[in-house]
Amino acid sequence: MSILIYAEYAPEASGGKFKKVAFELASYAKKVAVTLGTTVTAVTVNAGDVSELAKYGVDKVLKVNNDQLSGFTAKAYADVIKQAAIKESVKLVLLSSTTDSVYLASFVAVALEAGYASNVVGLPISTSPFLVKRTAFSNKAFNTTEIETEIKVLGLAKNSYGIFETPSTLTEEDFNPTMEENDFGVKVESVEKISGKVSIADADIVVSAGRGLKGPENWGMVEELASVLGAATACSKPVSDLGWRPHGEHVGQTGKPVATNLYIAIGISGAIQHIAGVNSSKVKVVINSDPEAPFFKVADYGIVGDAFEIVPQLIEKFKAFNAQS
Repeated sequence: MSILIYAEYAPEASGGKFKKVAFELASYAKKVAVTLGTTVTAVTVNAGDVSELAKYGVDKVLKVNNDQLSGFTAKAYADVIKQAAIKESVKLVLLSSTTDSVYLASFVAVALEAGYASNVVGLPISTSPFLVKRTAFSNKAFNTTEIETEIKVLGLAKNSYGIFETPSTLTEEDFNPTMEENDFGVKVESVEKISGKVSIADADIVVSAGRGLKGPENWGMVEELASVLGAATACSKPVSDLGWRPHGEHVGQTGKPVATNLYIAIGISGAIQHIAGVNSSKVKVVINSDPEAPFFKVADYGIVGDAFEIVPQLIEKFKAFNAQS
């Protein structure tokens, strides 16, 4: 019996490398595997060099290379994971909380007749019975969930465990699962990527701004601060609704959830839906001219002042720091 993870790999058009979540998933799986006295197997789809997974404790990689899978289709990818799980006699399947993995998780669980727990934020509390801690109510609370099925599927919340190197000896094996026509009921016509920018999904730092910036013409300093920090840019819902920024940058409960190491909110008052969607971030920094802005109540650090004065100063400070490093 092995633990199986789906290690997401960005295609060549998007950098041709494993996503950071793959290493966090591998680190988590290795720790659980040590407890259970078993090994970690990863399944990859159209990945290049997979040797980097060995640094994080993966013992075996099932490499799937299939042109039919060049575009993500949840049912097809779930079928790949199902067949890999059966081949390896897996009792525990681990997935990340990316958009793709959240989408395919239910397919995997149904195919394996497995219990599925999403938003897992820690190692299993117990393996007999099998208990895990999860977030609930838009990250405002936690619950303990018991999975009673023989096969279990866990969705690990982003940035909830961390990345740890535990070198292993890696075995690579070509894996050719049987694909059925009904796996491809959804056809991917095109995929649009923004090149040269850090995506919100992969970012350790997100710099977000709201209506306090007064207009789209003032977003240059937000993008410059993000560039200096190696961060992704984001915005509040009103900003995307006004057309100042793309809807793909809208973060919050009604947009993309954010669970980064650092979240910087500039000129965002902090509506409850926005806070709920970013509350899993480890450190939240708020810059706002209104000292009564709701966001300050949940911030780890707050700066009361004019963003048009503060942000340029931050940029210069970070540039100077980077020059010295």
